[in-house]
Amino acid sequence: MNKYIFAILFSVLSAAAMAQIPGATTRFNNGMQQQQQLPSDSLSYLNPKQYIIGDVTVSGAKYLDKEVLIQISKLIKGDMIMLPGEASGKVIKDLWDQGLFEDVKLNVTKISLDTVYLEIAIQERPRLSRLHLVGIKKGEIEDIQKKLNDKTGKIVNQNLYNTVTAIIKKHFAEKGFLNTTVTITQKPDPGDANNMILDVAVDKKQKVKINSVIFEGNQVFSNAKLKKYLKDTRERKFYNVFGSKKFKQDKFEEDKQNLLDKMQAAGYRDAQILSDSVWAHDEKTVNVKIKLFEGRKYYFGDIKFSGNARYTSADLAKILRIKKGSVFSEEELNKRLSGPTQNSDDVSSLYLDDGYLTYTADPVQTRIYNDTIDIDIRMYEGPQYTINRVILKGNDVTNDKVVRRELSTKPGQKFSKSAIVRSTREISQLGNFDETKIEPKPININQQDGTVDILYSVVEKPSDQIELSGGFGGNQLVGTLGLTFNNFSLKNIFNPKAYKPLPKGDGQKLSLRGQANGKNYQNYSFTFSEPWLGGKKPIYFALSAYTQLSSTGYFYDKSSPYYNYLRINGVGVTLGKRLRFPDNYFQLNYSLNFDHYKLDNFSGYLFSNGTSYNIKLTQELSRNSLDQPIFPTQGSNLRFAVQVTPPYSLFNNTNYKIATPAERYKFVEYHKWKFDAQWFTRIAGKLVLMSQTRFGFLGSYNNAVGQSPFERFKLGGDGMQSFQFLQGSEIIGMRGYRNFSIVPVGSNYDANTNPGSPVYSKYTMELRYPVMTGQSATIFLLSFAEGGNTWNSFNQYNPFQVRRSVGAGVRIFLPIFGLLGLDYGYGFDKIPGIPDASGGQFHFSISQSMTGGFN
Repeated sequence: MNKYIFAILFSVLSAAAMAQIPGATTRFNNGMQQQQQLPSDSLSYLNPKQYIIGDVTVSGAKYLDKEVLIQISKLIKGDMIMLPGEASGKVIKDLWDQGLFEDVKLNVTKISLDTVYLEIAIQERPRLSRLHLVGIKKGEIEDIQKKLNDKTGKIVNQNLYNTVTAIIKKHFAEKGFLNTTVTITQKPDPGDANNMILDVAVDKKQKVKINSVIFEGNQVFSNAKLKKYLKDTRERKFYNVFGSKKFKQDKFEEDKQNLLDKMQAAGYRDAQILSDSVWAHDEKTVNVKIKLFEGRKYYFGDIKFSGNARYTSADLAKILRIKKGSVFSEEELNKRLSGPTQNSDDVSSLYLDDGYLTYTADPVQTRIYNDTIDIDIRMYEGPQYTINRVILKGNDVTNDKVVRRELSTKPGQKFSKSAIVRSTREISQLGNFDETKIEPKPININQQDGTVDILYSVVEKPSDQIELSGGFGGNQLVGTLGLTFNNFSLKNIFNPKAYKPLPKGDGQKLSLRGQANGKNYQNYSFTFSEPWLGGKKPIYFALSAYTQLSSTGYFYDKSSPYYNYLRINGVGVTLGKRLRFPDNYFQLNYSLNFDHYKLDNFSGYLFSNGTSYNIKLTQELSRNSLDQPIFPTQGSNLRFAVQVTPPYSLFNNTNYKIATPAERYKFVEYHKWKFDAQWFTRIAGKLVLMSQTRFGFLGSYNNAVGQSPFERFKLGGDGMQSFQFLQGSEIIGMRGYRNFSIVPVGSNYDANTNPGSPVYSKYTMELRYPVMTGQSATIFLLSFAEGGNTWNSFNQYNPFQVRRSVGAGVRIFLPIFGLLGLDYGYGFDKIPGIPDASGGQFHFSISQSMTGGFN
């Protein structure tokens, strides 16, 4: 009996001892099995022993750095370690806490006397090989993949799940999808057993809009006024046409800051947002609540300047234009001190235009009493700087001289902010560089000798243009091929190495254009211009020539009633000069042109048979202060032109009372007056208003001769000169009406036989909003209202008697094609005799005026 009891006790004690010997498994709360593999014949928990660490190795590491793992384990060669003991368990715990492993073991590979050799055996967690997004559109997948590309190769764990989910939710929250859900499942990658593929199912739900915006605590500011300050946090109301009605957290944060800025600008400097909250109204909308503290309204007290030596305090106060008792606004104060103001009439511009590059002004509130704040503006003027060097960077195609001659900043001159602004404008007007990426920057500021370098960084853009189109007009289908080289170099025309594909870099312009419809219609033109004739002065030179043939009965015998024929040849030369008075935005041009007309049974003019000569001298005075050519936001463009011919009737002894039309119009005589003015004004944000007025008058020297058959005005339609098949008329577009359909009251012309009118007037108001501005393309939307009319004589002229239209459109500027336009206009006024002249009309344009849109 005792033998059996002893055997049972021995078995129980042996089992208990086995639980303590090396090789047993210990399970931690995280469920991970971790083992200490120690030789059972030399180590015992009942008799732990200290050893010297002889070496530490790592096995199983595929992606992780073995040396880093050894550092984390804190097992250092030569240190002492108690085995078995707490130290070995801590090693495993420290490694496990990194979250990088599926399994961690600490093995004893060898014991030699009192030296132990250890091995850290690990099994790394799987890594992400790729993400598979489902539930959203292809374009959305591409956008999200760009944000998640850096996650490939990361360890698949809960942290990765959380990061991927947060990125996707934030992406769609910015677009108004606040209730987006993300479900992630993982599966092994067949190509790599240690990699995982994550299937990510995305449900955007519906966009969340704003049901209501509630304000609390406001007494001075009305709810309506406060809501106007929230540009991108707008209620879902029918009258909120502009601005997003979707709730976006980032835009909400911006709007809250804008709200405070507006309140503080109105004198409430203590205004605060005490709290804000957003909660679901239903599945599609949320409510927004903002609790405000307005505080009291403050006013400016005494304003004094200190530290100023170059200008007196009285002079600075005149420029500051803030009086004692004015509503206190830090925003307005800083704007008057440091700009930017539209007219550069702030204090900083005064100093910066006088060379004080390091000027600073620090407004300090020295005293606050009741509702009044005294200000001390502490000035640091610093030294005056002169320009040492002007450096150009990025003009890889355009020659340095082409850019430098446009600059108002020259070495040795006093530093001037306005000169830099003007230089930047002139560079953009060249048309060879991306206007949005022209960056002037003062560098190498040397306080010891008072010099500074000016760096102009530019980015070349494609400036050459090609026009390849087909159009229907004059009852014929016409194909057009036009090539315009805007940065041409004539001097390298015989240099084979300069052809890329043509010589470039000297800022000259070469235009070649052809239109044809077989033998019935042909029109070829050539233009060359040089903005700096001789290269030293801004003298503009242009040479042009064209020839045109039009004949609907070209293949018929001249005796056929269908036969008609028109040939026009013309050459012209222009010389111009930039003026310094009244200011240096003015340009004066003189042009001399010779046109030769030959008509044979050709209708559309005041005569149909004969030869006519038109020798005309034109003087044009213009002023262009637009900030950029493609999408101007401020400035004006004014042109006044007078065109005259010799008064042949005064000395050719022709009796015009009995003269035939061929004799009457052999030498055309007239005087022509034109005025065109455009103004661009930034309304709010990126919204720009373009206002334009145009006027033209064609007069005669001799009543017996009558009005000229050429140089008349044709109003209506898209205004595309390129599709006017009968040259000799000036085309003015007016949307909402057919081409050339706006004829004087009482005229019996239709749009096809309209010879043009001697008097016209036109007015345009156009709102423009940019969708995209950049080197590759510029796109802007527009809405317009136009009014215009024509008259048979100046005595009948009434500038308020106009035909009206409204509409909307889009403009797309592509460097290679120029400006493309599509408009829909609705003309309100009927044109007698032309039933379909008004009403809804679509208009397409190509290569039109950069600034005016439609000509």
